[in-house]
Amino acid sequence: MLKMQKFFIQTFGCQMNVYDGQRIAAMLEKHGLTQTDNVEDADLIILNTCSVREKATNKVYSALGRIRRAKKDSALFGIVGCVARESGSDAFKRIPELNFVLGPQSYHKLPEIIKNPDTRLLNIDLGGLEKFDELPQMTKTPSVAYIPIQEGCNHCCTYCIVPYTRGRELSRPFKDVMQDTLNAAKTGAIEICFLGQNVNGYKYTDENGKLFKLSDLIRETAKLPEIKRIRFTSSYPTEMSDDLIEMFGIEPKLLPFLNMPVQSGSPRVLKRMNRPDDINAYKTIVNKLKTVRPDIQISSDFIVGFPDETDADFEETLNIARDIKYINSYSFKYSPRPHTAAALMDNQISEQIKSVRLQRLDSQLNENQREFNTSCIGQEMICLLEGPDKTGKHLIFRTPYMQQCIVEKPESEISPMQKIKITDANKASLRGEIIK
Repeated sequence: MLKMQKFFIQTFGCQMNVYDGQRIAAMLEKHGLTQTDNVEDADLIILNTCSVREKATNKVYSALGRIRRAKKDSALFGIVGCVARESGSDAFKRIPELNFVLGPQSYHKLPEIIKNPDTRLLNIDLGGLEKFDELPQMTKTPSVAYIPIQEGCNHCCTYCIVPYTRGRELSRPFKDVMQDTLNAAKTGAIEICFLGQNVNGYKYTDENGKLFKLSDLIRETAKLPEIKRIRFTSSYPTEMSDDLIEMFGIEPKLLPFLNMPVQSGSPRVLKRMNRPDDINAYKTIVNKLKTVRPDIQISSDFIVGFPDETDADFEETLNIARDIKYINSYSFKYSPRPHTAAALMDNQISEQIKSVRLQRLDSQLNENQREFNTSCIGQEMICLLEGPDKTGKHLIFRTPYMQQCIVEKPESEISPMQKIKITDANKASLRGEIIK
């Protein structure tokens, strides 16, 4: 039997995958392995994967090809996560040297590889929430703790592969989420970020018939003295209930920043996406948020070049980007994904048109971001230390709006929460100085 001493893990994609990667590492360390950043030294190599976009899947297989050439002969390697679920047994055909393929709800079975290294392992079943019961609690938590509160999604947007790779929506028991949150607070967390593909749709009814929602999780978490900041991602517009909106007005630990993807400004395109197509209703939610929390800022996700998107449809997307003034958004060209309805739609848009539209949208979004960053100059903000920059001469903080703020490294040790005066800004980041 192969004696495993070191493991290497590379994580792709969303913050849910970041959490999964942290828990995989904790699980393997409990089994006596040590993490390494050098793939050539590893006895066990894991790619923790994302398949939301075609480019992300291609990136995974490109990395697998490099690892196949670089790893030592005795090392075992495989993929976990959404690409594993999407590819299934075909992954073994594409990369014959793979030893395991585990879906996003099956990575807790990795210890079977340690016990039986000569056996190929394939498990892409969409189970329930069993993995959360199987995984050990973290003994040391980064300052930002990602806490999943639900898996999967029921909204079934026509472009989205998540219902196939992550399954239908399941909310974790309230007490389990709070146990993870309390453990994170006791082991180093300062900020809690609640995660879910439809995070603000969290609903759990306990054995006494009591219903718990995301607002309840925020309220209880805010009582923990170790926790100074709370946020959540990703949000679905119609799940922004009044009780959750109200939390932004009454709970100061809840950051004044919300990612609420609109995807398109065109009602016609949104209807084809199976998204909420009442743009006025979306704007009403934004106005409600700004009423209870005037300093709140919104970010979004956008897809350009969705099947049958016309020039007029795209202009409506530009219009909502101008109207809402999103401060930090993610925009992508539509890419057909397997198992989705949109992949079979007529009137697929050419790559050339997608590229032109994406460039125009990014120009508007960059203008919004630069304008907001510039407006922050002179302000004082309580920011969370993220770590040193690559030079070691500066420290990187995150503002309450999740902007990167670069500060000259002080000579003495400092606490992770600091009041910083913003002194300069560009599109990508801020500069600041610590107020002593």
